[in-house]
Amino acid sequence: MRISWLSVSDQLGGSEIALLEMIGGLRRARPGWEFQVVLPGNGPLRERVEAAGATCSVVPMPGSLARIGESAAIRQRWSAGAKVALGLRLCASAAALPAYEARLRRTVSAFQPDIIHTNGLKAHVLGARMRLPRCVVVWHLHEYISRRRLTRWLMRRYAGRCDAIVANSASVAADFASIFDAPVPVHVVRNAVDLNAFAPAGARLDLDALAALPAAPAGVTRIGLIATFARWKGHDIFLDALQRASTARAIRGYIIGGPLYETSDSQYTKRDMEDMIDARGLRGCVGLTGFVDAAPAIRSLDVIVHASSEPEPFGLVIAEAMACGRAVITTGNGGAAELIEAGRDALVAPSGDVAALAAAIDRLAGDPALRETIGGRARAAALIRFAPDRMAKDLALVFEAAALRPRLAQSA
Repeated sequence: MRISWLSVSDQLGGSEIALLEMIGGLRRARPGWEFQVVLPGNGPLRERVEAAGATCSVVPMPGSLARIGESAAIRQRWSAGAKVALGLRLCASAAALPAYEARLRRTVSAFQPDIIHTNGLKAHVLGARMRLPRCVVVWHLHEYISRRRLTRWLMRRYAGRCDAIVANSASVAADFASIFDAPVPVHVVRNAVDLNAFAPAGARLDLDALAALPAAPAGVTRIGLIATFARWKGHDIFLDALQRASTARAIRGYIIGGPLYETSDSQYTKRDMEDMIDARGLRGCVGLTGFVDAAPAIRSLDVIVHASSEPEPFGLVIAEAMACGRAVITTGNGGAAELIEAGRDALVAPSGDVAALAAAIDRLAGDPALRETIGGRARAAALIRFAPDRMAKDLALVFEAAALRPRLAQSA
């Protein structure tokens, strides 16, 4: 079996990390299979893909296409101005699209894949439009699409060219089913975590130095939010909760991550974050580390907060933190609810509820034994829920079934 992955990003966001785990798991589960990953640029994902043992090809994505996104339109409730702005961006990309698709098709055709696996909303459409002979298309859904008007229209148009659909959570699968009568089955295959890299023991980081903060006093509880600077990741909620948390606790906060994607108006800048910290009087109490290695960063924290203002399709950081044996506070919305057992291996603070999040932070900051208990249960759960071999086995079965569809159709 030869599989071509189409990725719309060359960075290391959640769906790209999931892609790396897929490649590693499938190499163990199906050692005779061959893999190609097609990237839009030479970002950090390329080196990781090649280290995972896949062939890597770069077909640069035109900037006008990379910047197209619906985040701003959704946030502005599809106002007339938002529609006009999105329409202008679509027009700007139209001229570059045919040449880009031709290069993409040549690159994938040269690999002669049996399956095109698409990772990202733009990739789903591009893969479906490719229409290579004797090659099936598998969409891997990592996002909700019900609020994305343009994406809904495009995916309805091209769903008939898709041979199988994978969703990273039951929540994402249900969202897809709410707007589509899918012509093919939707398989839920949850993301995996490298349980050796993400483990309680291992290297840690000096987060204070990375954030240019003075050394924290002994006994401080380190609270972190690890995410890209996407506007829906709840940075403002996290900062409001830290401001509200009891001053009797020795607490220090860290925002780990940065702006990642090129989609227009979808994320904060570093300056935006600094202004948000200053506006709450938290300078010196909260630091920005930028992007750092995830596993040692998680081990350097006592509590990991997931505060997304919208339902999380999966929540890879939650799974990684659990694997590291850390106490997690999550919204419990969307796919994130499927990763935890509330009150046992994680605490839940409803999305947008600053008071509840502050109370959960206070509770964990004041009870090291509770943090240890929750973290131990989280690690035990992670070993079962996020095992790479489980994910690889499930995905391989989807691929094998999808590859049979054209043969069965020909023999009918």
